[in-house]
Amino acid sequence: MRPPRERIVVKARAGWMGMGRGAGSTALGLFQILPVFLCIFPSVTSPCKILKCNSEFWAATSGSHHLGAEEAPEFCTALRAYAHCTRRTARTCRGDLAYHSAVHGIDDLMVQHNCSKDGPTSQPRLRTLPPGDSQERSDSPEICHYEKSFHRHSATPNYTHCGLFGDPHLRTFTDTFQTCKVQGAWPLIDNNYLNVQVTNTPVLPGSSATATSKLTIIFKSFQECVDQKVYQAEMDELPAAFADGSKNGGDKHGANSLKITEKVSGQHIEIQAKYIGTTIVVRQVGRYLTFAVRMPEEVVNAVEDRDSQGLYLCLRGCPLNQQIDFQTIRSAQATEGRARRKGPSLPAPPEAFTYETATAKCREKLPVEDLYFQSCVFDLLTTGDVNFMLAAYYAFEDVKMLHSNKDKLHLYERTRELAPGNMAPTGTHPTLWVALLCLSWLCLL
Repeated sequence: MRPPRERIVVKARAGWMGMGRGAGSTALGLFQILPVFLCIFPSVTSPCKILKCNSEFWAATSGSHHLGAEEAPEFCTALRAYAHCTRRTARTCRGDLAYHSAVHGIDDLMVQHNCSKDGPTSQPRLRTLPPGDSQERSDSPEICHYEKSFHRHSATPNYTHCGLFGDPHLRTFTDTFQTCKVQGAWPLIDNNYLNVQVTNTPVLPGSSATATSKLTIIFKSFQECVDQKVYQAEMDELPAAFADGSKNGGDKHGANSLKITEKVSGQHIEIQAKYIGTTIVVRQVGRYLTFAVRMPEEVVNAVEDRDSQGLYLCLRGCPLNQQIDFQTIRSAQATEGRARRKGPSLPAPPEAFTYETATAKCREKLPVEDLYFQSCVFDLLTTGDVNFMLAAYYAFEDVKMLHSNKDKLHLYERTRELAPGNMAPTGTHPTLWVALLCLSWLCLL
């Protein structure tokens, strides 16, 4: 089948070449060739989008643009738009014969009609963006806007939130609040669209207190919207660009559906991934990083095999052996007056907070004594670093911005959750669980 295809393509090229002097109507030759391309390449869907460029030029120069009007400025404007479209898809169309024929044909027409390469270009007539959506490029495909493409015929998506901050404290997508050790590298999110990994390092030599020192976010390539992009942040380095220096999703048609915005230089960046309806906030507070995300439940659960999937902290929480019941420790701290964790004796923090002074300090930013307040007190007693108070404060500010249920902003329940399937059900008080076990043993006796 390949030789006939090559003969047809060469014939189409000859059509372009024949548009010189005495060729009759240039536009007529063009209109004869474009349908040939559309027939030759009916199965071309991605990644090369030359047929889309062809069809947009066809629409712009047909109808009200009759064949005798090629010399009008509108024809040159349409050609420039056509050229712009082909340049935008150049990287993915390098081996496509229709693409190369179109590029040479545009050059021929530019010369024949004395069209300048500089000047206005007509834009394709696509959807009108909703208010407040000005950051998204106007010619971005509809599939690159989550709410419009995934939920055209269904209810508004349910958004969930996950956050990690401080020593470190984790709020999962199910609003479980945990304090964990998780030293080293751990996966925070891992689904079909996005992978987030954090690295936690000891805050003090010899201490089990850890905080996030490195963050890696991988946005996986998605249809015609974005190329794969990697974002990396470390202590004292919070870039406002992806690892390749870009600030959007690359060369694809919907590139601006993924975009980084710097809110405060070196301290606060925000990543909008409109194609998956996701917002990510990364901050550096003191020496360490905080992470917060707002993500549709559908995207959260988009994994190949959820039952066999590995650990994914935002979804499954920390492993039981990595969790710390800081409320129990907090009671001991209140009695002892300084930070002690279970296990070997630890060095005293650089600034000795008492329980009373830590409580007073945290109240300056967190007046409600919820788990964010309690984690602030815990971190001050453990590390002696007042920046951990700010980390708890900003984590709660991010919750207020990102959480879809304003009735769930504050959490007051105990933090230690037992692993599903082999321990207590989620939300069961550990003491009650022990009591139930004892009763079951008595019944057996």
